[in-house]
Amino acid sequence: MVSAEVQVETLLDSRSEAMRAKDIERLMSVYSPDVVYFDVVPPLQYIGSAQLRDRFLHWFGGWQGAIRQEIHDLRISASGDIAATSMLIRAGGTLKSGLEVDRWLRTTSCCQRSDRGWQIAHEHVSLPVDMANGRAVMDLIP
Repeated sequence: MVSAEVQVETLLDSRSEAMRAKDIERLMSVYSPDVVYFDVVPPLQYIGSAQLRDRFLHWFGGWQGAIRQEIHDLRISASGDIAATSMLIRAGGTLKSGLEVDRWLRTTSCCQRSDRGWQIAHEHVSLPVDMANGRAVMDLIP
């Protein structure tokens, strides 16, 4: 039997692969229909798969090609049908403007197992903030 931790890691790998390929159907399949998602861009939250789908489609449209998604420092804690994860994600690629992007993001995902298997029920993506000037710090490297 495959452990919950391995199943959740597989779920997160699938999410990253779907983001790289801009495969919206595969990407949305890893999220719960009632997902709550906190992103680095406004608004404060996206609630439900319809809002999140729109957010991802808008985000996909800003890139020329594939979007790099590399998971690092993954930690998974699972008990029963609930799992909490934390990770650093190196994301990047070329924006339609021609700008090359290479950023490290902090991500926490809360996953829940149901009859549909493991899905992400809550996700929080963030950048550190320089409290002296109130701006995101986007050049940190682990």
